[in-house]
Amino acid sequence: MNAKEWLDAYAARLGVDPPDSQEFSAILDLAAEAAHASERVAAPVACWLSARAGLSLEESISLAKEIAAAEDPR
Repeated sequence: MNAKEWLDAYAARLGVDPPDSQEFSAILDLAAEAAHASERVAAPVACWLSARAGLSLEESISLAKEIAAAEDPR
Protein backbone atom coordinates (compact mmCIF):
# COMPACT_ATOMS: atom_id res chain seq x y z
CA MET A 1 0.00 0.00 0.00
CA ASN A 2 1.43 3.40 -0.95
CA ALA A 3 0.99 6.64 1.01
CA LYS A 4 -1.99 7.84 -1.03
CA GLU A 5 -3.82 4.56 -0.61
CA TRP A 6 -3.12 4.51 3.13
CA LEU A 7 -4.22 8.12 3.59
CA ASP A 8 -7.37 7.51 1.55
CA ALA A 9 -8.25 4.51 3.73
CA TYR A 10 -7.45 6.39 6.94
CA ALA A 11 -9.51 9.41 5.87
CA ALA A 12 -12.42 7.12 5.04
CA ARG A 13 -12.24 5.56 8.52
CA LEU A 14 -12.15 9.04 10.06
CA GLY A 15 -15.13 10.11 7.96
CA VAL A 16 -13.28 12.96 6.25
CA ASP A 17 -11.95 13.66 2.78
CA PRO A 18 -8.26 13.01 2.20
CA PRO A 19 -6.09 15.99 1.30
CA ASP A 20 -6.06 17.04 -2.33
CA SER A 21 -2.70 17.43 -4.08
CA GLN A 22 -2.31 21.09 -3.05
CA GLU A 23 -3.16 20.35 0.57
CA PHE A 24 -0.83 17.36 0.57
CA SER A 25 2.01 19.55 -0.69
CA ALA A 26 1.27 22.24 1.92
CA ILE A 27 1.20 19.66 4.72
CA LEU A 28 4.61 18.44 3.61
CA ASP A 29 5.85 22.04 3.51
CA LEU A 30 4.71 22.59 7.10
CA ALA A 31 6.30 19.34 8.20
CA ALA A 32 9.54 20.29 6.46
CA GLU A 33 9.66 23.68 8.18
CA ALA A 34 9.26 22.04 11.59
CA ALA A 35 11.71 19.22 10.91
CA HIS A 36 14.44 21.43 9.45
CA ALA A 37 14.17 24.11 12.13
CA SER A 38 14.14 21.60 14.97
CA GLU A 39 14.10 17.82 15.14
CA ARG A 40 12.31 15.46 12.79
CA VAL A 41 9.79 14.53 15.48
CA ALA A 42 8.52 18.12 15.43
CA ALA A 43 7.03 17.58 11.95
CA PRO A 44 4.01 15.42 12.77
CA VAL A 45 3.33 17.25 16.02
CA ALA A 46 3.41 20.63 14.23
CA CYS A 47 0.81 19.32 11.78
CA TRP A 48 -1.34 18.07 14.66
CA LEU A 49 -1.04 21.40 16.49
CA SER A 50 -2.01 23.27 13.34
CA ALA A 51 -5.12 21.15 12.92
CA ARG A 52 -5.98 21.44 16.61
CA ALA A 53 -5.67 25.25 16.41
CA GLY A 54 -7.93 25.31 13.36
CA LEU A 55 -5.43 27.30 11.30
CA SER A 56 -5.20 27.14 7.55
CA LEU A 57 -2.13 25.45 6.13
CA GLU A 58 -0.96 28.79 4.77
CA GLU A 59 -1.19 30.41 8.21
CA SER A 60 0.55 27.47 9.80
CA ILE A 61 3.43 27.51 7.31
CA SER A 62 3.83 31.26 7.76
CA LEU A 63 4.03 30.90 11.55
CA ALA A 64 6.51 28.03 11.23
CA LYS A 65 8.69 30.16 8.94
CA GLU A 66 8.56 33.03 11.45
CA ILE A 67 9.81 30.75 14.20
CA ALA A 68 12.59 29.40 12.01
CA ALA A 69 13.63 32.92 10.98
CA ALA A 70 13.68 34.09 14.59
CA GLU A 71 16.00 31.23 15.50
CA ASP A 72 18.34 31.75 12.53
CA PRO A 73 21.29 33.90 13.68
CA ARG A 74 22.04 35.17 10.13
